[in-house]
Amino acid sequence: MTWLVEKNRSWAEWAVARILGVGPVPRHLAVIMDGNRRYARKEHQDILTGHTRGFHKLTEVLSWCRDLGINEVTAYVFSIENFKRPKQEVDGLMDLAVEKFAELLEEKDKLAKHGVRIRVLGNVTLLPERVQRWVAEAVLTTKDNDKCFLNLALAYTSREEIGTAMGELCRGVSEGQLQASDISEELLEKCLYTRGMRDPDLLIRTSGEVRLSDFLLWQSGFSCLFFAKVLWPELTIWHLFGAIFYYQRHYHTLTEARRESLNVRQCMVEESDIDVCHAKFGEKVTAEHIAAQTSSRTERIDAFLQDLSERRINYLKEICK
Repeated sequence: MTWLVEKNRSWAEWAVARILGVGPVPRHLAVIMDGNRRYARKEHQDILTGHTRGFHKLTEVLSWCRDLGINEVTAYVFSIENFKRPKQEVDGLMDLAVEKFAELLEEKDKLAKHGVRIRVLGNVTLLPERVQRWVAEAVLTTKDNDKCFLNLALAYTSREEIGTAMGELCRGVSEGQLQASDISEELLEKCLYTRGMRDPDLLIRTSGEVRLSDFLLWQSGFSCLFFAKVLWPELTIWHLFGAIFYYQRHYHTLTEARRESLNVRQCMVEESDIDVCHAKFGEKVTAEHIAAQTSSRTERIDAFLQDLSERRINYLKEICK
């Protein structure tokens, strides 16, 4: 089974794709692949077969996205909450993950040709060692590719992600890399697993459930949410077309809301710099004082984030040894 499916489209599919291409097309699609177990029960198959069919559907979705010009996909593969499922199912899913990562690395030349980068979001330390090694190798092997991005949320929840980011900020302050006044929404965001990624433009959940299940809660604040009743393995390109059309109808409202949020965030950072200067210099604050404060804060933050990136990369390298 290949990760990069090459599939011919019908004339009708190409026609609709071209029509949708006239309007704004999401650059980043996030998916909650719900319904694999229900699909297996519906088809009178074992649960692991349902998950395998779910993976095959993901490879199909990647091919649809490639044809539509969507160059980033984030898939909710395995939640931390999923560890509570029966041991046999969890072990089977971990074995499936090893199998699929091994297949992925067999296609590393094709991934390089298409510029596909694999990123894994989540607390990798919670995974079995055999899975950690394959994850680390996949991430490191593709880290220099920069045309398409596949983000796999594995051992992930938003609460854990935000808690981990807060822990990194506390460490930065306690070790003297940061000052307490440096902490902001923007800096917290840069400590998340999704640092450097674009927020999802469109988030699709299948199976009829209307909730996010602790998936990308921070990042989806201004995403278009589309809930499909179909089970994940039964998803078709026509469902994706419908989701994109829905996104286009709400595009301008979401874009304006995101722009306003960014403006407010920038104003808060600027006000914080002014408050710090007032605390140091009283009423004698000048533009030079504010510029110096802004410059020193930027230098501290850049050094802290560089150190954080190196820590994460070094951890993956250690796993591969």
